[in-house]
Amino acid sequence: MTPPTSTQKRALITGISGQDGILLAELLLSKGYAVIGFGRQASLVMRNDLKPLLDRITLAYGDLGDSVDIASAVQDHQPHEVYNLASQSAPGQSWSRSLLTGDITGMGAHRLYEAVRRFKPSCRVYQASSSEMYGQVRESPQNEQTPFAPSNPYAAAKVYAHDMARIYRQSYGMFIACGILFNHESIHRGMGFLSQKVTYGAACIALGIDNSPALNEQGEPMVRAGKLALGNLDVSRDWGSAKDYVDAMWRMLQFDKPEDFVIGTGQLRTIRDLCQIAFAHVGKDWRDHIVTDPRFVRPSETGPTVADASKARRLLGWTPQVQFDAMIHEMVDAHVVRLRHARHVGSS
Repeated sequence: MTPPTSTQKRALITGISGQDGILLAELLLSKGYAVIGFGRQASLVMRNDLKPLLDRITLAYGDLGDSVDIASAVQDHQPHEVYNLASQSAPGQSWSRSLLTGDITGMGAHRLYEAVRRFKPSCRVYQASSSEMYGQVRESPQNEQTPFAPSNPYAAAKVYAHDMARIYRQSYGMFIACGILFNHESIHRGMGFLSQKVTYGAACIALGIDNSPALNEQGEPMVRAGKLALGNLDVSRDWGSAKDYVDAMWRMLQFDKPEDFVIGTGQLRTIRDLCQIAFAHVGKDWRDHIVTDPRFVRPSETGPTVADASKARRLLGWTPQVQFDAMIHEMVDAHVVRLRHARHVGSS
């Protein structure tokens, strides 16, 4: 790729192979940034969604579990902005991988703050916090002042990273802004996430695929005998579009001082609602194809989280643009295209 110019802004993105990393890289490239993607080599080169960007970005191989890797990336590339999106990011999986979750999601962020403090203290840092930190919610909707009460290892690790961001901000005068993001989805979402399971399931049913090629956490077809197994369908969430949310991240680092911002739509929907919209898009009744399986019910579920994003609207001029139904329809359609392509390739 073309080396950055002396006046070009440089942004380092950890976790660039994830949904938010891909969409943020696209946004920053459109704004003229030089983008450096930090992550494990296997993750960066194997993610198909990232491949269209590889000739436009610089890759820095490393792991948030290794202080030397992070320090080298900051020291070598001297970024003006760092977006820390890397984590073990599936709350459900954090129970089975709790120690790794604490090390990467919590301590990994701490290692990054320390590397920036030592080697590029003028750099502005975005920390991806999460609505999961509210846990068993004490008030609704939630804003920047709502107390945290994490109910899973992922959320607890995010609280640690969030608190350390505040400590570094206050103790060293560093610019670290935290985005407390509520659930956000896109066609780039990992297949282990609920929104992708549901939209993939709807696509399979639409195409008459009774036993899907993709597997669930139990190593079984995600769709088996025409049925998609999920957990608690009564769980409520505030779901938005990841395209809108990466725009909020960028706006936080353009603001005149580092602050924390809640980002969400302010609209609460259940998993039942999500299923209804996805399956109706392909002309199916979700109740004919969704079953509840106790194996997919979390040991402790986060309460109904819904965002009060009035601070972001007021100070950042941010408002969500993508409608929920349109986002889910796009995700279903993307799965239909991929499944048809795979079927065509397999039969040729």
